Amino acid sequence: MSAETLQHSDHGSDSHHHGGWQRWLYATNHKDIGTLYLWFAFTMFITGGVMALGIRAELFQPGLQYWQPEFFNQLTTLHGIIMVFGAIMPAFTGLANWMLPLMLGAPDMAFARMNNWSFWLLPPAAALLIISLFVPGGAAAGGWTLYPPLSIQSGMGMDLAIFSIHLLGLSSIMGSINIITTVLNMRAPGMTLLKMPLFAWTSLVTAYLLIAVAPVLAGAVTMLLTDRHFGTHFFKAAGGGDPVLFQHIFWFFGHPEVYIMALPAFGIVSQIIPTFARKPLFGYVSMVYATCSIAILSFMVWGHHMFAVGMPATAQLFFMFLTMLIAVPTGVKVFNWIATMWQGSMTFETPMLFAIGFVCLFTVGGFSGLILSIAPVDTQMHDTYYVVAHFHYVLVAGALFSLFAAVYYWLPKWTGNMYHEGRGRFHFWWSMIWFNVTFFPMHFLGLAGMPRRIPDYALQFTDFNAIASVGALCFGLGQIFFLFNVIHTIRGGVGPAPAAPWEGGNTLEWEVASPAPHHTWETPPDLATVQRGLRAQGVEHST
Repeated sequence: MSAETLQHSDHGSDSHHHGGWQRWLYATNHKDIGTLYLWFAFTMFITGGVMALGIRAELFQPGLQYWQPEFFNQLTTLHGIIMVFGAIMPAFTGLANWMLPLMLGAPDMAFARMNNWSFWLLPPAAALLIISLFVPGGAAAGGWTLYPPLSIQSGMGMDLAIFSIHLLGLSSIMGSINIITTVLNMRAPGMTLLKMPLFAWTSLVTAYLLIAVAPVLAGAVTMLLTDRHFGTHFFKAAGGGDPVLFQHIFWFFGHPEVYIMALPAFGIVSQIIPTFARKPLFGYVSMVYATCSIAILSFMVWGHHMFAVGMPATAQLFFMFLTMLIAVPTGVKVFNWIATMWQGSMTFETPMLFAIGFVCLFTVGGFSGLILSIAPVDTQMHDTYYVVAHFHYVLVAGALFSLFAAVYYWLPKWTGNMYHEGRGRFHFWWSMIWFNVTFFPMHFLGLAGMPRRIPDYALQFTDFNAIASVGALCFGLGQIFFLFNVIHTIRGGVGPAPAAPWEGGNTLEWEVASPAPHHTWETPPDLATVQRGLRAQGVEHST
């Protein structure tokens, strides 16, 4: 690593125009904003996790133990909204903010002040959701999908949720505009689109998805708001409206949303596996095409969430076959990850463990999704715990495990310190075991017919629910251990981290000092640096 490459490391001390709390309130540096996003996401993760533990405590045994059904429904609704919009999505946006300029050789994100605004919309949105628990009538209680007529009949907590979703969507759109502009216009000289790290590709495609579908959700909840207060009848059957229309609009947003949470995870894993396998990513170009294919197909499969509403058989067949088709590019990705590891010189540090755990468990979630794509099967399993098991395998073992992998992977770059490897591995195995104890029994509950979103259940479901509740408690406690490990690393960890702590890491961010200085790439890296930094992608670079 040349002295020229690191010449920007002395800018850190004099580049903070504000100190203390003002540095964060007025932040325009992509690293500071990325840090804000990540801490906000973790706070929301803990908040949503406490709600999940409240749900599982009630379901530990049959009968009503702690909550009235109304409050139980509020817990399930807010748990879903907070985890999706408050934890997973902001965490990926934080990673994109932190890492994309470093990976692309850009000095910062394209629109620094809009970047600040896009973050600071999030805390008020989260506050609206939390405050809604304490207003007359309580929080929204129609499920995170907000289906009418429940969402039309409920109290002012639903209005707060609607305003919160507007703010969250506005934040997502602004963040996406920033990501797209940065990736398309601010890459280092010589870095073509097909030479970018795959995390940049998945962030780019995800940003396009968000811009396409966030206004759709905004339209749906605005129509809900006018039905509630202004006498419209979009979804009121008594006035000529159609509640099923809301489902069509919501799921046209909702299914691309699934991939908004999955595609960045694919990108993270596609960075980590080549690093620890010490091999180029197998089939880089096919991974890019698979990413784009998934994004396009995600707009055509929303009806598989609605097989139980009585849609025509022709429509059911259309959505069924297209849903099966989306498994093909996903399978390409899994094949390429396995092929990358095949005969690689692998080591199993914590990021690699979480990446492999992601591949294994996400594949299980993908297979259960394939089962649910079959219309007659889904008609039986719709709104049972089988569906809960499926999407938690995709979103917890998928999105969340990839986020853990990313934090351990880039933490040395963020803090300048190495985390405690033994604690990281303990966190992985603890999470891996108790995640499966929590969610695998839910497949059996769903197959036996236990409906979701209920505070009480028949006696025959007792044992599996007790196992799942114990697993959830242990899984949740393990994340406090993760927080301890991160804070320990921030405070010094087990020692200083080199600029490139991972032997196989060849992307551009490892050319920068650890911790990454406040300003980087003030002079874009030259083509030779780009070629060296992108060797891991396995693409031939012309001079």
